[in-house]
Amino acid sequence: MVAKFAIILSLAAAAYAGLLPVSKVVYAEPEAPAHYDFSYSVHDDHTGDVKQQQESREGYAVHGSYSLVQPDGVHRIVDYTADKEHGFNANVRYEGTPVHPAPAKIAYAAPVAKLAYAAPVAKVAYAPAPVSYSHAPVAYAAPVAKVAYAAPIAKVAYAAPVAHVTYSSPAISYHH
Repeated sequence: MVAKFAIILSLAAAAYAGLLPVSKVVYAEPEAPAHYDFSYSVHDDHTGDVKQQQESREGYAVHGSYSLVQPDGVHRIVDYTADKEHGFNANVRYEGTPVHPAPAKIAYAAPVAKLAYAAPVAKVAYAPAPVSYSHAPVAYAAPVAKVAYAAPIAKVAYAAPVAHVTYSSPAISYHH
């Protein structure tokens, strides 16, 4: 068992040190710069969502634009380019003027019925009640019963183990 462990450990150390050959992954076809054209458009009259985007890539240069109608009604248009030499550049422009609708007026309904309050039926008069204080004597009485402590009835003793325990394996043995 120890010999197998030593052999595996020495092979791992040799592989880590570079003494054993290790295969490398080689791609079959060379990578070429991407070329694509992409676009989409949304015009939803129900939700008011209006937007579009188009983008083209030729090698490492990307150019495109996107536009959308903002919540205030202004049309935002972004034209952008990106390449290795100049990085990402965007030109943002806005068309239209913001429209801020007036806040909705809240209508309040008139009360359904008018409430009438009646005069009190009777008047209630409160008079202070006479208060008198007296001092009562305090007395102390002895306890009625006494509490006594009794020793425990039974004793608990510890006995030695009944059986002898033994465990063994091919490499380690244990006796108790």
